[in-house]
Amino acid sequence: MNTWRVLITPTEQAASGVWNMAVDESILEHTQAGRGASLPTLRLYAWDPACLSLGYAQPFADVDTTRLKERGWEVVRRPTGGRAILHTDELTYSVAGKAQEPLLAGGVLESYNRIAQALLLAVKNLGLPVEIKAGKTGEQTAPNPVCFEVPSTYEITIAGKKLIGSAQARKKEGVLQHGSLPLTGDLTRICQVLVFENEAGRQDASKRLLARATTVEAALGHSVSWEAAAQAFIQAFETRLGLRFEKGELSESESRRAEELVREKYAHPSWTERT
Repeated sequence: MNTWRVLITPTEQAASGVWNMAVDESILEHTQAGRGASLPTLRLYAWDPACLSLGYAQPFADVDTTRLKERGWEVVRRPTGGRAILHTDELTYSVAGKAQEPLLAGGVLESYNRIAQALLLAVKNLGLPVEIKAGKTGEQTAPNPVCFEVPSTYEITIAGKKLIGSAQARKKEGVLQHGSLPLTGDLTRICQVLVFENEAGRQDASKRLLARATTVEAALGHSVSWEAAAQAFIQAFETRLGLRFEKGELSESESRRAEELVREKYAHPSWTERT
């Protein structure tokens, strides 16, 4: 049985977007030989304040910074691809390790599909009749800044609506995949802080989003706590992927490196506004 570390950062310890992205990257670096040799890691965390995250190559011009600041929300650019997600009222997971790890080996689609099997079991164990659907990549004809409105490969859906949005980066340091499970709240809030040609465009985007995505509470008819969702993830990764978890904390070295990455990268306009 493969031993991994699990890091649980509950909602009362929720952190800023720049810290969350810096920690994910620091863990990825430290799972490589010569960087402190951290175990491959499943991390479960939350965000405070609400934060808009952009994909690695997404134009910063998609963000309505005035509206964002009015709401007291933050913005961060992810090291992974994809499109914008508003992180609030959700469980976020990240998986980081060497590319040779059995779970992460092969190409993007192979590892993405393995992880998707665990995600599928996790939400099934919460009582949701979900399924995996291969994305129809030709379906989206116009550019769209919203992650949860865009089909993707091996996405977790319920009644045809997307439930989990994930993105992966494969680098020389290894593999990082993270994703979001919206637990509750109004998914269309993201449309309030993105740029649209006019208000009619904003309203249309909100309607499309509600037609194509959902939250755990909306699908179940009752709320599920962050803690219950986190336990479902841990059990599903153990059961479906044959992992044995050791509960851990960030090492001093990982924390120091995350602080460096905040200063030098994630809190710096040269990264956030790079494209």
